[in-house]
Amino acid sequence: MNETSFAAPVPGGEIVGSWWHRDAPGLPVLGLHGITANHRSFAGLGAALDQPLLAIDQRGRSGSRNLPGPYALIDLADDAARVLDSAGLERVVVAGHSMGAFVATRLAERHPDRVHALVLIDGGLPLRPPPVDVPPEALLGPALERLSMTFESRAAYREFWRQHPALGPYWNDIIEDYLDADLHAIDGELRAGALPEAVGTNLVEFDGRDGYAAALEEQERQGLRRLLLRSPRGLFDETPGLYDDEWLADWTGRLPGLQVRDVADTNHYTILLGSGLPAVVDAVHAVSRP
Repeated sequence: MNETSFAAPVPGGEIVGSWWHRDAPGLPVLGLHGITANHRSFAGLGAALDQPLLAIDQRGRSGSRNLPGPYALIDLADDAARVLDSAGLERVVVAGHSMGAFVATRLAERHPDRVHALVLIDGGLPLRPPPVDVPPEALLGPALERLSMTFESRAAYREFWRQHPALGPYWNDIIEDYLDADLHAIDGELRAGALPEAVGTNLVEFDGRDGYAAALEEQERQGLRRLLLRSPRGLFDETPGLYDDEWLADWTGRLPGLQVRDVADTNHYTILLGSGLPAVVDAVHAVSRP
């Protein structure tokens, strides 16, 4: 698979991750995972691409779990810029899944000279506000609940996820590898690798606050190449997904330069971890062209 480990110094410790095809020709890709995820969500993409891909565990998650806050999107974006410095990468395509797409947008806002283009994998546009009686935590469901749980073994952790409607029916080796990497021995117990405080910080940022929506519009004016891959189904394999047609139409009206591709028969997870992977490969190739 031509994979090697990676670590970069950042305030408070190290960001860790993996390279795929480090010495290959072509524009490098930086992979940024979702809100409770880890860099192994990009293992399938790394293996499928013919250009270098560097994917990292973001601050407060998995192998970078012990890094202290702050954990806001802008802080994660600045970490990503430090990673690029450490890796010797001047300019990259950034592929961000879910929360990673929001971090990618903040990276392009704060360090525009480092970003050639963005591939936004079912994320990156502000989310439709939930009903007033639905807390933000409801968006994640079991993905958030597991952070307070302990597990007897990796097999037990896999079984927990096999019951999830968006993963269990679509189980494959990429999903299993990703979940195995998510489980860590913490204080003598097996737990998921994301810190609840890091997740909580980011969960409320998906509404476009703190100048995020304005950054999207400024990137439109600057002509940043952006390609959004949308799944028709959401985090529970439900329809519609994160971006219903009406909400997406509103945003594409504000961002007419944003390219959008629907990835048929995928949900929020399988767009990267399953049948949607060829579409992600095609998107990276498309935006990597001069």
